[in-house]
Amino acid sequence: MTQQEISLTNIPLFPLGTVLFPSGRLPLQIFERRYIDMIAQCMRDGVGFGVVWIRRGSEVAEASVTNLDLGDYGTMANIVDWDQLPNGLLGITIEGAERFHIEEVWRESSGLTRAHVDIEPRSEPARVSDEGRSMIDVLAGLQRHPEVRRLGHTVDTTNCWEVCHVLSQLLPIDNSVKYELLGITDIHVYIEELDTLLSELSG
Repeated sequence: MTQQEISLTNIPLFPLGTVLFPSGRLPLQIFERRYIDMIAQCMRDGVGFGVVWIRRGSEVAEASVTNLDLGDYGTMANIVDWDQLPNGLLGITIEGAERFHIEEVWRESSGLTRAHVDIEPRSEPARVSDEGRSMIDVLAGLQRHPEVRRLGHTVDTTNCWEVCHVLSQLLPIDNSVKYELLGITDIHVYIEELDTLLSELSG
């Protein structure tokens, strides 16, 4: 058995029109039976599931996985909070963990998408450099927003990876840009890209 075969993991996928970052949080409303069952199973077993960005297509009521153009990589998600919403739907809050690369995708008879993935280890903590310190101030400003406060983020501001990821999660930028940020594996490149984006957002 090769090292790649050993590292591949079979996981359920939750395709979304948005990107989930490691340490980032997202609120979701669950209404389709396949995902209610998936969430229930994950909570019973204490395991996560994979979130992958839909580049084109719509996940709702799609009959075939081939109708979806999914990203090549995504993020493992853990359920950190759940509740029944006033509209009767199941509401959950998920937090990103490790990144993964998709090797094979298929759809089960229930309509649930599953994949063989290669899960990456979390990046080693990186010290926040002088050029990255301004990002902490931007992040602190975003965290004062009531909707962000409700997500309950706790960010290690001494770890530049965590600061970059949570900031990327919260910034009002296109998901195609977020997907590219998620794929960056060099923290210095990440800081440069975010600095450019922040400059553009500030005008």
